[in-house]
Amino acid sequence: NFAKRLKTLKGLTPYEYICKIWTQQPDRFKLDPTHHMPGLNS
Repeated sequence: NFAKRLKTLKGLTPYEYICKIWTQQPDRFKLDPTHHMPGLNS
């Protein structure tokens, strides 16, 4: 993964940060955010 790690997200990539918050606070999201991330075939 070549995504840039951001200082404001404590060294996490935006994808890693969203996944971390989703597991800790799933009530903040209406849908599973991992289904809306671009993948290999996009």
